[in-house]
Amino acid sequence: MQILPAPMNTLPRSPSCSQQPACGVPAGFLTNIPIGAPCPEDEQSLRHAFRTFAAAAASLEHSYAELQRVVDRLQGELAFSHSELARNAEENRGMRAHLDRILQGLPCGVLVVSGDGSITRANPEALHLFENSGARSEHTTSLAQLPAPVRQLLAGSRDRLGETEASIPHRNGGARWWAVRHAFVEGSTGSSSIFILRDVSERKQLEQAQEHLRKDQALAEMSALLAHEIRNPLGSLELFAGLLAESNLAAEPRQWIEHVQAGLRTLAATVNNVLQFHSMPCLERARVDLGELLAWARDFLRPLAQQSHIALGLQNRVSGISLLADRHRLEQVLLNLVLNSVRAMPGGGWIELGGHALPDGVTVELVVADNGPGIPAEDLPLIFEPGFSRRADSPGLGLAVCRKIVELHGGTIRADSRSGQGATFTLSLPLGAPPERDEV
Repeated sequence: MQILPAPMNTLPRSPSCSQQPACGVPAGFLTNIPIGAPCPEDEQSLRHAFRTFAAAAASLEHSYAELQRVVDRLQGELAFSHSELARNAEENRGMRAHLDRILQGLPCGVLVVSGDGSITRANPEALHLFENSGARSEHTTSLAQLPAPVRQLLAGSRDRLGETEASIPHRNGGARWWAVRHAFVEGSTGSSSIFILRDVSERKQLEQAQEHLRKDQALAEMSALLAHEIRNPLGSLELFAGLLAESNLAAEPRQWIEHVQAGLRTLAATVNNVLQFHSMPCLERARVDLGELLAWARDFLRPLAQQSHIALGLQNRVSGISLLADRHRLEQVLLNLVLNSVRAMPGGGWIELGGHALPDGVTVELVVADNGPGIPAEDLPLIFEPGFSRRADSPGLGLAVCRKIVELHGGTIRADSRSGQGATFTLSLPLGAPPERDEV
């Protein structure tokens, strides 16, 4: 807005002021001054006031224009700032959505816990782990609602560098191995704890399998060394004991020799079990008459049975039936089964060897039965596992070796028993072609 003084020519001209006065006011400007009278003193003041007013108006107009330019510039900067803020907010939303997608897709659990123990964030993998541990993840809002083993693992990881591992019970039984890493994060509302959780059960199982394999390899090497050192003198002892048994000895020395033979055969069976379980070579197959095999087992084990006051019987219905097999290995199976029965009956009893062909014409069964104390029902699923034994002096390999040998022949072995009513072991062997591979 521009304020201008009224134009001077709008004032009536005075006839007595036809010339420009010395004060600079145009002639005729003051109409109320008598003709020929001099200009009053306030005329100059009025002129000065008008000039001052005009200068102030011009300055005000200039200042207003400058202010308008400043306002326009600030409005432009404000609009630019608004657009930048909007763009940054959009970028932040996009980045947060991207980070959320990464968090949701991580194969490990991420758990954020505030200082008061409240769970502020948990990705799907963390919720899945909590569900497997028995927690109701949809209602879990604090650490206090998690199972005790999980809380203990999380608490223990706070004071350790690196990962902390522990076995966590699974809701469906058994246990799973968890690994947890902890970190503190400072925020505007205080410090929070971030836990990274992983299920490392498969890695643990692999480590345990490798450790088991390492122990097996070490045991196999030791077994081979011991078997070599023991079997040579043991063979000589068995030979000399056999020669003495065939000589004309009196009844009492003959009885002593039979005791020696029984002990040597027990020791030989133990050595063979250790050696064959850990380093069993391929089978040496040949035609084996099963009737002759059972008759040999009865005669070979009779001294051992007599020493323990056990009657050893034979129901042989497989005479003339043969199969391709490793006779030495089958002898080892029968020896292990009879030894187990003998050890289970220190007060005496009876053991019966038997064999028969099944009606299908392609399977034969060999049986070892006794009237001993039997096998508890809870032990039946475990007796063929390596190392399982209820006797403190047994390595628990006899039945495991039996199963291994029978399976190498393409057959199966099973145990039937009731506590207090004896036990029966049945070997089912195929009469057809042997398996293509003998290795385990």
